Amino acid sequence: MAISHCNRKSTTSDFGGCVGVAHPSLDPGRLDEFSLIEAYFNRPVTRSDVALGIGDDAAVTSVPPEHELVTTVDVLVAGVHFHQSADPRSVGHKALAVNLSDLAAMGATPAWATLGLVVPDVDRSWMEGFSEGFFALASRHNVDLVGGDTVRGPLTVMVQLSGWVPQGTAMKRSGARAGDDIYITGCLGDAGLCLMDINGAVELPRRHAVAVREALDYPCPRIAMGIQLRALATAAIDISDGLAADLGHLATRSGVGAEVSLADLPLSQPYQAHFAEIGWEPALSSGDDYELCFTAIAENRARILALGERFDVAVARVGTITADRNIVFFDRDGSRYIPPRAGYAHFQG
Repeated sequence: MAISHCNRKSTTSDFGGCVGVAHPSLDPGRLDEFSLIEAYFNRPVTRSDVALGIGDDAAVTSVPPEHELVTTVDVLVAGVHFHQSADPRSVGHKALAVNLSDLAAMGATPAWATLGLVVPDVDRSWMEGFSEGFFALASRHNVDLVGGDTVRGPLTVMVQLSGWVPQGTAMKRSGARAGDDIYITGCLGDAGLCLMDINGAVELPRRHAVAVREALDYPCPRIAMGIQLRALATAAIDISDGLAADLGHLATRSGVGAEVSLADLPLSQPYQAHFAEIGWEPALSSGDDYELCFTAIAENRARILALGERFDVAVARVGTITADRNIVFFDRDGSRYIPPRAGYAHFQG
């Protein structure tokens, strides 16, 4: 893929592939990848910066003057990142949301997405649900789908998302300094608690199960907060693998350490109700939170809390950056707490 900066044109993938399966809503005699795309993914572009979208070998888009392109990609595999039986609408939502969360952590404005879709067959209701979930979130954040690919195989979804920031303003993981405050948006651990309920490790009452299932299936990327934090944060990362792991990534890139007060972690009412059973582990290590962890100088505390109120997003100050490169968690009684695992890690059984 060619990536350009400033006001040059950039190109992305075309939308083609090799799915050719009889489908009840389409003419079986002519169904191929193009029919699938036309039925579920070829929506009119809404952005004026898309010069050419789906239908050619590549898309053509324009980046505003004095801006830099920001690009991310995530792959979701059935049985690993979502259950085979998951609501397809939630899969479509989440496939885009995890990428939006990456751009939020960079302070970027999202613009264009490409979609790689691997499916074992063309199931009408699944395709409809998936595309509805994807495009509902895309519309909310003014994202156009401009290309992609389809192929037959084990259910897998790959989304690449591009956006931009004014030159030199992207938030990075490498800017934290000793003395900075550490903040978390939203709540931690609800997705992990949901997985524990699904797997039978805990038994939640229905009202709690519904609440945490929403957190797992429909994460809310903090795009608006991220854009405003460009002027306030010294470093940022989105929490996808768990706070313990992702704060560690930020600290490593910044060459610093951190002290975190577990009593200050933002926890939902369902989580607090079951704390005696689950402890701190889901909030620290389960992942799938897709909240922002960011650092800022102490002088910005009032502005950051006001920003949370402006966007109706809970913002909790949970600790301080230190110079010694160690990540230390303090329990409610002041004792040190060591997470049983650092966080979600691919390629570990």
